[in-house]
Amino acid sequence: MSAVVIGVGNAYRRDDGVGPAVVARLGSHQLPGVRLVDCDGETGRLLELWRDADVVVIVDAVRVRHPQPGRVHRRSLDRPTFRGRPASSHGADLGDAVELARVLGRLPRLLLLYAVEVADTSFGIGLSPAVDAAADQLTTEVVATLRARVSA
Repeated sequence: MSAVVIGVGNAYRRDDGVGPAVVARLGSHQLPGVRLVDCDGETGRLLELWRDADVVVIVDAVRVRHPQPGRVHRRSLDRPTFRGRPASSHGADLGDAVELARVLGRLPRLLLLYAVEVADTSFGIGLSPAVDAAADQLTTEVVATLRARVSA
């Protein structure tokens, strides 16, 4: 069984880099059969990155009206809440990516989305303290999920 973790975001836009930050932290763990990649969230690139993967984990930043920076929203393909407003902080609509994958027969067996509420997406590097703490906790959670679902 194969898996891919896709960190969506821009590390040069502060908290928007939470996806790539989690992917970087995952790199220090032994995760046989798991690819770790960064992506800008473009629909076609997402589909190509998760091609042939059984398990797909996407980590992205999300902006909401009344944010609680660091709060993590968890969604899976079996809870169809991808449609509607974009979840990503860069305007990508993951619902469109999922629907296109469905039409093309490219849906993974399991698709998990972790969207982290952010505080600051201005130009610069480094995560805000709340988002940094969430990235640490999310890294631990993703490692446990992958170890439970992916065998070498």
